[in-house]
Amino acid sequence: MSAARLSGRDLAAALVVVLVWGVNFVAMKFALRDFTPFQLGAARFTFAFLPLALFIRPPQVPWKWVVLYGLFQGVGQFGILFIALKIGMTAALASVLLQTQVFFTALFGFVLLQERASRPLQAGMVLAALGLGCFGYNYASPGAASSTTVAGFALTLCAAAMWAASNIVARQLRKVSSHYSTIAFVVWSGGVAILPFLALSWAFDNPAIRWQWLEAGWTSWLSIGYLGWVATVVGYSLWTGLLKRHPANRVSPFGLGVPVVGLAAGMGVLGETVTPWQWAGIALLVAALACVMLGGRIGQR
Repeated sequence: MSAARLSGRDLAAALVVVLVWGVNFVAMKFALRDFTPFQLGAARFTFAFLPLALFIRPPQVPWKWVVLYGLFQGVGQFGILFIALKIGMTAALASVLLQTQVFFTALFGFVLLQERASRPLQAGMVLAALGLGCFGYNYASPGAASSTTVAGFALTLCAAAMWAASNIVARQLRKVSSHYSTIAFVVWSGGVAILPFLALSWAFDNPAIRWQWLEAGWTSWLSIGYLGWVATVVGYSLWTGLLKRHPANRVSPFGLGVPVVGLAAGMGVLGETVTPWQWAGIALLVAALACVMLGGRIGQR
């Protein structure tokens, strides 16, 4: 792992990941016009699994970790997020709220693994709590207009918690087997999510619209291809490569750009609006993330 500054090529890779993952939420909104949340989950992970699974061998790890990660990160995180985006969450705000996974991961790490939170993380969690309070007050204040719903807000936080649970699985897996292909793990754990999504679609989707996806427009299929191949395969491949070549504290600050791009894309492409209280919550959450990602480096200096 290199301690040097990011080269021009690595800097370009980091910026590509930020752009790809930020636009990711707009693609979800487009696809949900023709697909139900469960159908979108099945399609997304089918695209991510095939045809790569024909060329990439399964990761050399116990299968229970592959299944757990696929259920938490695949069915849990994205299944709940797709429902939230469908019933009352904008792409712009989802890109911000999903980053609370950093703080859910710290909470789960403390409860399950007895990991102590650093000073910057503690400060960040306080700022994040204040930010979520601003979002909550937006719904409680009389006469406040919002393009999101309480249910959509709550489900997005649940999706962030599922992402955090998958982080705990990945952290435990490193203790068991540190030498495995990350791309193989992402591809095959994604394959785990396909059948549960199909089962959920068959059980809960309205039979009258169960086959509606066959008439989906080209924008929806293009969005699914983007979600499965670009956001998942390309995004995770570039990000993993950066983490292998550089320390995490040098790479992770680029994650702050994802909600910025997500906000710009949601407002610019979809015409989404943000209320003043939501802007206050966004500012506090971004400050909380900056505190966690940059606080340690500033303290060392």
